[in-house]
Amino acid sequence: MTPLTLYNSLTRSLELFQPADPANVRIYSCGPTVYHYAHLGNLRAYLFTDTLGRTLTWKGHGLTHIINITDVGHLTSDADAGDDKMEAAAKASGQDIWAVADHYTQAFKANLRDLNVRDPARFPLATDHVEGMIAFGEAIADKHCYRLPDGLYFDTSTVPDYGRLAGVRDEGPVEGRIQTVEGKRHAADFAIWRTSAPGENRQMEWDSPWGRGAPGWHLECSVMSRQYLGPHFDIHTGGIDHREIHHPNEIAQNQAYSGTADSGATVWMHNNFLVDRAGKMSKSSGEFLILPALVERGFHPLAYRLMCLQAHYRSELEFSWDNLAAAQTRLKRLVQTVAALRARGEAKGAASAQPYAERLDAALSDDLNTPKALPVLDELLADKRIGPADRLAALADFDAVLGLGLLTLSREDLRVRPKDAGIDAAGVAARLVERREARAAKDFPRSDAIRDELAALGVEVMDGDPLGWDWKVIS
Repeated sequence: MTPLTLYNSLTRSLELFQPADPANVRIYSCGPTVYHYAHLGNLRAYLFTDTLGRTLTWKGHGLTHIINITDVGHLTSDADAGDDKMEAAAKASGQDIWAVADHYTQAFKANLRDLNVRDPARFPLATDHVEGMIAFGEAIADKHCYRLPDGLYFDTSTVPDYGRLAGVRDEGPVEGRIQTVEGKRHAADFAIWRTSAPGENRQMEWDSPWGRGAPGWHLECSVMSRQYLGPHFDIHTGGIDHREIHHPNEIAQNQAYSGTADSGATVWMHNNFLVDRAGKMSKSSGEFLILPALVERGFHPLAYRLMCLQAHYRSELEFSWDNLAAAQTRLKRLVQTVAALRARGEAKGAASAQPYAERLDAALSDDLNTPKALPVLDELLADKRIGPADRLAALADFDAVLGLGLLTLSREDLRVRPKDAGIDAAGVAARLVERREARAAKDFPRSDAIRDELAALGVEVMDGDPLGWDWKVIS
């Protein structure tokens, strides 16, 4: 196969990927903070890492992929100011914090299943690794940390080239992403452990050498990646916002623990933002979309997956309902084409599908260039020189890496009903039979009445649709 090149944020360049052990490529992906539902922008990160993992598997590599679950330690700012997001969510809802974490963790995992994202080897919880975090902190405290009344802080001047990943050096991370904490030696210094204030009522806290409290957000990833993947692994992924603070702080911790300049991973990869016209999608704005909201409006989750695949993972992607509708229409066309190929059976063709597999490989090997791979899929399915059975067999390669499930997806699967729709697919089909009979009998008032009844139930009859889809759900 074509050699795989990936963009390394650490060097700001495309590099030939050379895993330490081709039989076991090791990847760590920063997971969600489970204080709320993951929004569509969050989920784009896991579609990107799923494409990465699928590509590596397709190319013959073994894979160990870890996605952590942050259920403690992440503050309402990216650095060391504000409340713990989990504590704040539990307080606002009046619920037990452990129940809050479990609810949103299960919702996140359901989102991944709906998007056809493969399970990682593990989803480790931060709260299951606090003992390891304390031990890590003890190992680096003497040489790299200092005490303040509210906890233990990491001195970023004690490691080489701090901020290299973010593209900054002595001045620290991007201005505005950190807040001043009284007593810090440098603006970029960050908390390893946050000691509970006198009278503070936390649901999650542990005893430590620095007082009873909770770990800083950055510590968990250094500890869990090391535990499950070793002191140096192949690829670390995350959203581009992690490139500025969280990942530089992880690297600093890794360097302090190892006593070397090693960042902990060979390649650091970051996906770009999902944006709407008001800016990047975020929970802090109070305006964000979650995956079930798409389903409630009649969109299949895989339409969102396809929309993401149509843009390179390092490019900003604009979300709009029109863009999502276009992706769903494209998905419908693909599903119809596959169904038509199945119906044609074992007819032989004069050409081989191998060149298409080679072009797919070339596109993905170019830093996971899925926008370049998708037109190759369209060309394959339309190439009448290749027999239908051979085209379907070649489609398995595309399905393996793009994750669209085209070999199993059906028209019925794509007819997603809004949450409040009052009729199921079988009921729609029965009413459409009645409508066709009414039209054949030239009983147009009856035909129109059935159309209006279906519209009231969340179904639009699609007379003259070039795809021949018959009907679609409406919001």
